[in-house]
Order: sequence, then structure tokens, then C-alpha cells
Amino acid sequence: MVYWFFCVIFANIIFFFITMKKLASFTLEELLVVLVIIGILILLAFPNLMPLITKAKSTEAKLQLEHVYTLEKSYFYVNSKYSNNLDDIDFVQEPLILDNGRANYHIEIIEATNSSFIAQAKSVVDFDNDGVFNIWEINEKNELKEIQKD
Repeated sequence: MVYWFFCVIFANIIFFFITMKKLASFTLEELLVVLVIIGILILLAFPNLMPLITKAKSTEAKLQLEHVYTLEKSYFYVNSKYSNNLDDIDFVQEPLILDNGRANYHIEIIEATNSSFIAQAKSVVDFDNDGVFNIWEINEKNELKEIQKD
């Protein structure tokens, strides 16, 4: 009885392997051709995306300068003058990419008097590799200007 049981199981296994169909799949060459085509399309699209990348990274400069503006205004309300020192207004510069940080812009106060200030954000990275670095400025009137485009 046990013998017949194992014979039936063995016959079913053999029948399964005989009737089993091959699964449809891709060859290695087909996959490599698809990857090469995708790579070529990315290389064609990348130069068109550079202005978008630069614009996205310049958002960092705008936000940091707006923060400096807010801190300078707070300092002005307390001391009746603007500060020319980022430590006085409690601004903490994020570590730069050059120092294994995440910040793309170096923030500094260019000029500060009793009635005005100018803060500047200079890019430490040339986003589009043209040798020109992006520069933004903000003043006491909250006028944010791009001084030099990248």
C-alpha cells in the first residue's frame, strides 16, 4: 500500500516536470540593450534639467537670507542698530559641502550700520560647471536679489 502511494507521488512529480512550460523571460543581452537606451536618454535629458537643479538649490540661499533678515530685525528692535556679526544675531551656519556638510551657500553680512544692512549668500559649488558662482543678497527692506546667476 505504501509502495503504491510513493509510486503515485513519484509519477505526479515526473508528470509535472514533463508538462512544465518554460517561463517567458528576457535574455541578458536584451536587458543590457534596454539599460544602454535608458542611459542615453538620461544623458540627453540631463543638460535640460540643469537650470531646474540650480533653481532648486538657490532656494537654500533665499531661505537662509530670509532667516538672517528676521534675526537682524529682531536684533534691531532690541539694540536700535543692525549687527555685522552673525554670532550677535544667533545665526548658525550649516556646515558647507566643502566641509562634509549639506549647505551649498556661505552666508555673511557684508555691511551693517545703524539704519541698514546687507547680507550675502555665496555659492561654494558651481552647479553648472561654468566657472560662475551664484550670489544672492538681502537688505533691511527685505529686498532679495540675485546678484550673480549661476
